[in-house]
Amino acid sequence: MIDKRVATLAEAVAGIKDGSTLLVGGFGSAGAPTELIHAVIDQGARDLVVVSNNAGVGTEGLAALMAARRVRRIVCSYPRSGGSVVFDELYAKGEIELELLPQGTISERLRCAAAGLGGYYSPVGVGTKLAEGKELREIDGRTYVLEMPLRGDVALINAHRADRWGNLIYRLSSRNFAPDMAMAADLTIVQAEGFVELGDFDPDNIHTPGIFVDRVVKVEKKA
Repeated sequence: MIDKRVATLAEAVAGIKDGSTLLVGGFGSAGAPTELIHAVIDQGARDLVVVSNNAGVGTEGLAALMAARRVRRIVCSYPRSGGSVVFDELYAKGEIELELLPQGTISERLRCAAAGLGGYYSPVGVGTKLAEGKELREIDGRTYVLEMPLRGDVALINAHRADRWGNLIYRLSSRNFAPDMAMAADLTIVQAEGFVELGDFDPDNIHTPGIFVDRVVKVEKKA
């Protein structure tokens, strides 16, 4: 019997190694797996590389992980979004590395990894610092830059509902990068706001099939 549910957050994040690359879902605070991130802090993994849309807000979630000095490098589109005080301080001190990518580039690089592709050529960033050190190619008279797949060791995902096989649905914008991240990581860990019975999901409406999910833990949504 397949049952990917685990009882605790500690069990969900067990085994994450130092130096891992974490794909962390979320669009700002929408869909951020905040409780899983705090469980990683308790678990103790350090020297982490984080791929996410932004560099945390306030003092919770990613900001807390960075404040605990667990993140060596972050790959994101909005490092200085509103309230990103922790990243600003660490970056000014030279205590965290930044790879800045356009949001669409992050999304497509994740999709390439999820689909098993070797990368893609994009016109975005050509002629700017974003293209420095990357292969350029002329295609039909236009210059493109080669963007490589963005894979992770672990994906941390927030879902609205899950079943015991790990099938997931998300709610509205909380879906964001989560489906591609779940497919682009070696280990996908999910916090879900609730469980449903097998068969309750309409198969046509499952956003992430359970084959891409390894562990699911229930986290009650805060009032």
